[in-house]
Parts: sequence; structure tokens; C-alpha cells
Amino acid sequence: MAVDTTAVKTDSKLIEVKNVFQEFALPNGKSLKVLADVSLCINKREVVALLGPSGCGKSTLLRILAGLIPPTKGDVFYHDQPLHDLNTGVSIVFQSFALFPWMTVAENIQTALKSRGFPVNEIEDRAQKAIQMVGLVGFEETYPRELSGGMKQRVGIARALSVDPEILFMDEPFSHVDALTAESLRAEVIDIWAAHDKNPSSVLMVSHDISEVVYMADRIVVLGTNPGHILKIVENPLPRPRDYRGADFNKLVDQLHDIITGHEIPDVPEPVLQPNELPPAESLPSVSPSEIVGILEYLDARGGKEDVFRIATETDKEFGSILQVVKAAELLDFVDTPKRMVVLTPDGQRFVKATSQERQNIWKEQLLKLRLFKQVNDMLAKHPRAKLNAELVQEVIILNLPSENFEKTFETFIHWTHYGNLFAYDEDTQKIFYPRKRTSRNPKQKGDSSGNGPDQPNEITAAAAVPTKPAASEKPPKDSAPPQA
Repeated sequence: MAVDTTAVKTDSKLIEVKNVFQEFALPNGKSLKVLADVSLCINKREVVALLGPSGCGKSTLLRILAGLIPPTKGDVFYHDQPLHDLNTGVSIVFQSFALFPWMTVAENIQTALKSRGFPVNEIEDRAQKAIQMVGLVGFEETYPRELSGGMKQRVGIARALSVDPEILFMDEPFSHVDALTAESLRAEVIDIWAAHDKNPSSVLMVSHDISEVVYMADRIVVLGTNPGHILKIVENPLPRPRDYRGADFNKLVDQLHDIITGHEIPDVPEPVLQPNELPPAESLPSVSPSEIVGILEYLDARGGKEDVFRIATETDKEFGSILQVVKAAELLDFVDTPKRMVVLTPDGQRFVKATSQERQNIWKEQLLKLRLFKQVNDMLAKHPRAKLNAELVQEVIILNLPSENFEKTFETFIHWTHYGNLFAYDEDTQKIFYPRKRTSRNPKQKGDSSGNGPDQPNEITAAAAVPTKPAASEKPPKDSAPPQA
């Protein structure tokens, strides 16, 4: 059930954001919109989870609430007072452990206490209590290199708890540990929070794991993308301790699945276009061709269709990353996504049955149905032997997708065209051109293997051609991702 955060009693609020927007400046002077009109409060004695796919601004919102970055627009409050600096009532458990490798377990924890200015005579005692709290007694003098991933994260949790935070922030804290260790750590964090006579009073966690947030959270904030915004806030009424296999548990998991898929891969009809009308430009998911090919072959091996969440489970991939791959395959018209299913389209079926060369041709056909690729192709078609500056292509991306990270989109653009052998890209000169056809050539003929001669493209903005090395894209692998541009 969705809840209205504005209805919460004032005396129960710990930290709050109101109408927050966040933008980051790009090198071209444009702004990348990350969050739009986000309002949320964290109350006393609750666990709140921020859930959503990659790129929805979960970690950015966490950092705004911690006072690490100021919002571009909007207000942040801690105990109803405006927050303009670091939030001293917050401590963070990081995704990547973030331990000093030259320090022992005890020293890593004591460093946080020293930075907070605790008296010297308290530091060792506080560190030891935190070590006991997370079950690391006996490992005080151990170095991080001697610890497993789960034990390293216990050190991170102990370090965060040692400063007695009122709110514990956790940024995907269990994503780098194995499944069994993650289950154990989740239960331990809930046990620590459940002790009402001490801090932390509340926990705010970022996660992409739906089962994880159903197990831990009292309220689940589902975020959408482009830019990040709150789709829905779902209350979790399940009593603790929670059973991963329970019917009500799985019912809530399914509800969250439906909310996310309904937004990320909605069932909407194709727009009706006039003759010669291009479709609107669409964001290119930042995934490689090999990932797209992989999911098509996965579906083919399972009769051509599968539930998107089963795909994530069986491939042991983050749900958000699988959604991005599915969106990319759908953009190329290789799959359709009715409800939570991912189904091969006729073009997808034709692709998986094709030879390597046929796959390349089909891929190229699908790219030319997309606005960005069609526009660049039209520019080159006017001067087939010319070369385009990468900056010119990036400007096309900016004009079509002003809110997107144009550098990331350009990198995806190059990878996709490389796989389909649509365009070649020279990293040294940063030029894009049509790949040269392989022909048998007499060594005495004008032009040589260095690339100079009749087949060498000319710059579209300069009279003189710049010699380039042969493009790597002349030999695209069948199913592998191209080298990084």
C-alpha cells in the first residue's frame, strides 16, 4: 500500500528531503538530471529501503540525506532543522568495504572514532564494543587481506556502528558477498537495530535486490529512472522474523516486481508514424552487444520466452542490469515484454538462427530503424568517402537526448555500430566513417595497405585526409563485446 510521507507526525521525523532536484554538470556545459522532485522522510524506529534499477539516483539520494552533497534545488532537514553540512547523526556502510589495507581490524574501526573527535580514552573501548556486536572478537589484529568478503563487511558495519549513529545508512552493503553470508548479515543488522535501548534508531538502505528489501524494510521506496523519481512507497506489514519462503513474503515480492516492470518495460503500443517520419530518439541502455546476444540465446534455449525475474535469478545477475539488457533487446525489436515476460520477436528468432555474417546484417538493419543511427548514417551517406568528427556525432546525441550522459551514450553507440559493421571508428583521430570493403589489390596500384589511396575516407570538414590505422571493426566477433572505445 502506498503511503503519503507528508502525513507523518512531526515529532517522529528524523531526516527529511522536500522537493529535491539534483543535476550534475557535463563537460559540454549541459546538465545531467539525476533526481526530480523527490520528497521523503525517515522516521524513528523504522527500516527504509530505496529500491530501483541502476541509474535511478538511489545512491545520490543517500548522499544528499547524509549531507555529502547539496541538492541542486530543494530542502534537507535533520530533526526539523535545515541541513547545510555533513549529517553528524548518520554513519554509512559502503558497498565496497572501503577498508585501509595497512590497518588491522581494530585500527580501521578506531580511525572512524578518531575522525569524529572522540576522547582518546573512549576510542579503544568503543571499538571493542563494536567488534563484539558484529562477532569479530579474536580478529582485532587481523589485516583485511586475511579476511573473507563477509568478514570485511562486518568490519565496515562495526566501524559505522562504533560512532553510535542515530541513522545507519547502507549503500548496497551485501552485493559483494555470497548469498548465504548476505542472509546472515541481513539478520544480524536487523537484530542490532531491534534493540530499542540503543542506536541506530533507524536504517536507510539502498538495494536492487527485491527479496532483500522485503526481508529488511518497513517501507520500500520504489524509484523510477530518467530522471530518478519516486514511483511508489510501499508499506511492508509482514511480522518479524520474516520467512523468505512464506506466501505473503512472495506476494509482496511479486507486487514490487510488477511496479518496477510496469515502469521500466511498460506495455505501450508503438507510435503511429507518417511515411518517412523517424521515431523519437530513445535512450541507449549502456549494455554490450554480447549481453544482448546472450539473452537472446538464453531465451531461444527456453522455448523463446521467460519471466524477467527468473532470468535474473538463473543468470545470477543484478535485476537492474538484466532490465537494461532486456530494454536494449526490445529497442532493437528482438524481444517483446508483455507483463513480466520476455518473448523473442520474429526478428529475434531470425537473429538467433542466423550465421555470424547474417547476424551482423540483421543487427545493422535494426540499428538503422533507430533515430540516432539513421541520422548519422544520413550524414555519411551524403559523402560516402568522408569521415565525421566524433564531436559532431556527440552533438547529434545531445540534441536528441539532452538529459542523457552523452559520453556514455556515445560509447554505447560505437559498440553497437562496431558489432553490426555499420560504421568504423578510429580512436586516434576520433573519426567515424563507413568501413572499407575488403578487395584484392595489386601492390603497384595507387594506394597501399597503410590505408592511403582511393579507399581512404576524407574528413567531412577538411580538405586533407588524415591517414588512419585499419579499423578494428572490420572483423567483428560473432557474439563477443567489442573492445572499449
